[in-house]
Amino acid sequence: MSAREFRWKLADDNGGQGALFAEEELVDRHVGRGEYRGLEFLHVNAKRIINEVPKASRVPFRYTINAYRGCSHACSYCQTGDTPVLMADGRTRELAQLRVGDLIYGTRFDGRFHRYVRTRVLAHWSTVREAYRLRLEDGTELMSSSDHRFLTTRGWKHVTGSEQGRTRRPHLTLNNQLLGTGAFAVGPDHDADYRTGYLCGMIRGDANLGSYAYQRVGRTHGDVHRFRLALIDLEPLWRTREYLSDFAIQTSEFVFQKASGQHREIQAIRTQSLSNVTAIQELIRWPTAPTDHWAKGFLAGIFDAEGSCSCGILRICNTDEAVIGRIKDCLRKFGFRFTLETRPGTNRPVLVVRLLGGLQEQLRFFHMTDPAITRKRDIEGRAIKNKAKLRVAGIEPLGISLPMYDITTGTGDFIANGVVSHNCFARPTHDYLGLNIGDDFDSKIVVKVNAVERLRAELRSPRWGGDDIAMGTNTDPYQRCEGKYHLTQGIIKVLGEAGNPFSILTKSPLILRDLDLLEAAAERTSVQANFSIGTLDEGVWKSSEPGTAHPRRRVEAVAKLNEAGIPCGVLVAPVLPGISDAPEQLEAVVNACVQAGATHISAIGLHLRAGVRQHFFDWLTANRPELVGEYERRFQKAYQPAKDQDALAALVRTFVSQARGRWGSPRAARSVTPRQPAAVPAAPPEPAAQLGLSL
Repeated sequence: MSAREFRWKLADDNGGQGALFAEEELVDRHVGRGEYRGLEFLHVNAKRIINEVPKASRVPFRYTINAYRGCSHACSYCQTGDTPVLMADGRTRELAQLRVGDLIYGTRFDGRFHRYVRTRVLAHWSTVREAYRLRLEDGTELMSSSDHRFLTTRGWKHVTGSEQGRTRRPHLTLNNQLLGTGAFAVGPDHDADYRTGYLCGMIRGDANLGSYAYQRVGRTHGDVHRFRLALIDLEPLWRTREYLSDFAIQTSEFVFQKASGQHREIQAIRTQSLSNVTAIQELIRWPTAPTDHWAKGFLAGIFDAEGSCSCGILRICNTDEAVIGRIKDCLRKFGFRFTLETRPGTNRPVLVVRLLGGLQEQLRFFHMTDPAITRKRDIEGRAIKNKAKLRVAGIEPLGISLPMYDITTGTGDFIANGVVSHNCFARPTHDYLGLNIGDDFDSKIVVKVNAVERLRAELRSPRWGGDDIAMGTNTDPYQRCEGKYHLTQGIIKVLGEAGNPFSILTKSPLILRDLDLLEAAAERTSVQANFSIGTLDEGVWKSSEPGTAHPRRRVEAVAKLNEAGIPCGVLVAPVLPGISDAPEQLEAVVNACVQAGATHISAIGLHLRAGVRQHFFDWLTANRPELVGEYERRFQKAYQPAKDQDALAALVRTFVSQARGRWGSPRAARSVTPRQPAAVPAAPPEPAAQLGLSL
């Protein structure tokens, strides 16, 4: 969560701008790729780009420009991209490779147990965060950020935290027990040995294969050569046909039995060539020294042919003692525990190999062998009550930053390498856009693709009086997608050409990219910048606005702007009572900003409007529960009591005066005589590529 989310600068009028879809026309939707993965960009054509702020708003300006709605700054990210996630088909996929719409497993609590249920990936995104290694008793290693949460026998807990102070929150300690299936096994390589083993298991388990000789009238011999495999499930049928083709054995597909009543259609493959039948017989000979890959393939094939997994029990049945012997040998090879049962059969007893160890071992079997039939891997509704050794054995910072990924799912969680992992929590959004209260504010960014050309037209209008325009009053003009669309860059250029005064409020050092344009504009008109720097406290920053640039980098940007002659001030905002309002915290921010040459420094306390209030209290309850009562007292209305605001402002003024006594006042800004705003060149609109780059 960040200051941006609190809309602390504006009153309850949404910045004086009307509902989006009454003002602008939705043109297109684009799903971000690469560094913009996890974001959806809603392209709109704005009918107006310069918006007037109602007089009721508590702001010192009348007009504002916001080229974007929504902001991607403040996401919490969880785990490294190679973390395997349990998919709904029972297989695994790396977290970085997930896509919106993918079906995976999450959990639901039924009042007694957490149960596995299928859920969809609703959003997916990434950033770079400081990495922590979490080691479990069973040897599992998980790489995540400190903010990530795992489900334990005592509820959800963050990777790091403390018992007291500003970083107090439920967090993992040694001996905490996580919930989940246990570490996922590595899947097999589908090499030649695996394919041969699979064919051996499938064909010996369920196919008709042989050569027969009998007298046929009018022919010298009645030899018949036949291979036929008939199955209800198409996945193993197609896999078998593909694998046979890899060994130059071609088969044809046909309907073996049409659907009727409650019976499904049965498809089959076959070949009646002597050379093909002989080649298949050779392929499925028992190997004298089976490799690990052959054994994995054989277990997958015989499970597809004769296996089942229902009512929490995995079984493989056969009447051939040689086949049963091979099954047992292969299971022992990989350390599986099993028992052998006997059932009466029509002609001879049915031998049943039953796997022991519950869901944990069943998933290990599925992942290690990779059977083709996905319906047999179903774990929907099964309770998390296995005995996996998931005690936390170690938590250590790696001292490096790594790409981290997060997803949003319908259940709010997912299964990451055998443990239940929490999604990024919901954050307030631009609900007046008709988007949901949750991740939409961070992941669905409204882009006014015609912003630059609309601005040119509006500045040329005889009704425009050349008033000061404020940017960044609703969402940050230098959020991540500005690196893609360059709308703020285009707006600065047009305002500079017109000699129209403007100011920019941002949290991002990306503003330095446009330093040359800002300097050029400052030669013709009044240009001012402001940075929002609420705290320098590392713990508070990581907890409250983790997706923003480090506050020290923002201080450095303040210094560079002032050195270049662009007057830049600082708003110490929002100041969070009991979290970032300690005198030593405020003084640290003020001292750093005075030394950076900030032209002005003022503080603004937290402001909680309707819609934002509930989200903030959810965050507060999870992170600083001891402060909930105090916040309820302070925030009976959107703003804190006037005496609290006045006390905060006076304290910061005192620190500013003391700091300037030590380091001096900022140098005077350059003197500029603004040009007449009507002097906008009648140039064609900016190239389309600048407004809507390919995604």
